[in-house]
Amino acid sequence: MADARAAAGPEIERLIQLLARLPGLGPRSARRAALHLVKKKEQLLEPLTDALAETRDTILTCETCGNIDTHSPCTLCCDQTRDRSMICVVEEVGDLWALERAAVINGLYHVLGGTLSPLDGIGPDDLHIAKLIERARVPQVTEVLLALNATVEGQSTAHYLMDQLAGCNVSVSRLAQGVPIGGELDYLDEGTLAAAVKARKAM
Repeated sequence: MADARAAAGPEIERLIQLLARLPGLGPRSARRAALHLVKKKEQLLEPLTDALAETRDTILTCETCGNIDTHSPCTLCCDQTRDRSMICVVEEVGDLWALERAAVINGLYHVLGGTLSPLDGIGPDDLHIAKLIERARVPQVTEVLLALNATVEGQSTAHYLMDQLAGCNVSVSRLAQGVPIGGELDYLDEGTLAAAVKARKAM
């Protein structure tokens, strides 16, 4: 039986393999996406290529909060209308975007870059925890909201951060009702996120 990959040239096969690495895309979905891009070359593939190249050349990681933007500090950190007394801690940039879509946070953010996971070899030094503690010691900051995913790793990380923040003279709160156990912020609707932020509880 002939190899199914022989139907496509090496260039298209490489595109399929790269697309398959994206979250939510398996081999089949990647093949469908690649075929659609190739069919719509002028309308989709060429603009996508230009956008990817521009993103590669211009996107930076914010040196303050860990968000991604075209400049550092990012737009959110530079926004003087935001409440600088609160820092909302999230695991990943996608979580930050989810909260911004819900328009429930007017403070600043801090992206940890993941959660503590000893089994995966991820310890405190592998996350942006030291920078968070440094920011929490600024006198203007009075609250740190731990908006971490309701997973085992997220909850363990929240408890570790609570201990680390104990000497920073800030109140530490966490998301309350609305966030299911095992739930991830990026998959929650805006109403659920709004309820969780409004009903946050001190830790």
